[in-house]
Amino acid sequence: MLKSKAKYFVTLVLSAVLAFSTIFSAYASTWAMTGDTYAHDPSYIQEGSGTRWVFSTGQGIQVHWSADGKAWNLGIQVFASEPAWWAQQVPNHAKLDVWAPDIFYYNGKYYLYYSISSFGSQNSAIGLVTATSITKGDWVDQGMVLKSTTSSSYNAIDPNLFADKNGNLYMSFGSWWNGIYVTAIDKSTMKPTGNSYRIATKSGGIEGSSVVYNSSTGYYYLFVSIGTCCQGVNSTYKIAVGRSTSVTGPYLDKSGVDMKNGGGTVMDSGNGAWKGPGGQDIAGTNIIIRHAYSVAENGAAHMLISDLQWDSSGWPYYS
Repeated sequence: MLKSKAKYFVTLVLSAVLAFSTIFSAYASTWAMTGDTYAHDPSYIQEGSGTRWVFSTGQGIQVHWSADGKAWNLGIQVFASEPAWWAQQVPNHAKLDVWAPDIFYYNGKYYLYYSISSFGSQNSAIGLVTATSITKGDWVDQGMVLKSTTSSSYNAIDPNLFADKNGNLYMSFGSWWNGIYVTAIDKSTMKPTGNSYRIATKSGGIEGSSVVYNSSTGYYYLFVSIGTCCQGVNSTYKIAVGRSTSVTGPYLDKSGVDMKNGGGTVMDSGNGAWKGPGGQDIAGTNIIIRHAYSVAENGAAHMLISDLQWDSSGWPYYS
């Protein structure tokens, strides 16, 4: 009888632990953050084992920092004034209004790619600024990386740098028009070399691409923002994904539809508290940052960070 009761007690405890673990895993994915989290099109990096940094759309490139990933502070913008080439290459660009930066660490240096344009225009450019230390803020502008005009097939905004499984560098980019493209990056100049290849399109809007290789699954994953942004709680942004065994595609969604033909599995369409999630960036293979519009704050854009997880079929998800 005592043995039976002991067995029942152990079973009860194990069931409780399992239930708690299930509840915890379902709600532990999105980070609890305080302080200044207002951001749009955020890009995340940790400097060594120390400070976490987020770069986002804003005057001179908006900067946030945190010592622990929980309490966030507004930092000093990257650009105090516009480089001369901005006005020369993109005349309608509005002063220090810089979009969708992407931070990348390579060979002891931080590479921060960014976009200049005007809303709804194809006259755009991607620029590059570098630093040996984000904390020191010794940023040096490296000029233009890529440009588009009304005669281009793409729109040169929303850059994302990534490495393939062999360490070769690539940049994905693009917004609306003919969609998302990818091009090889020269390691000496950190600028494009060779052709650009179209890898995704979507009627109704596609932009904000992020590509990551997951060595555990053997796939490249293309994350995109589909729909429309920048309308507060009326934004229709959603985060969608597809995967490929090759950098240049085809990237197929869960149903096998090529993203070049409009495919893409939606993994986040928002909820009652947050509308229009998008502008995502993937750090490593285990962190996803994006913005969403707060219903409680009448559409104010905040950054949200979650642990990116992978299911048994090799597809990413977060809660």
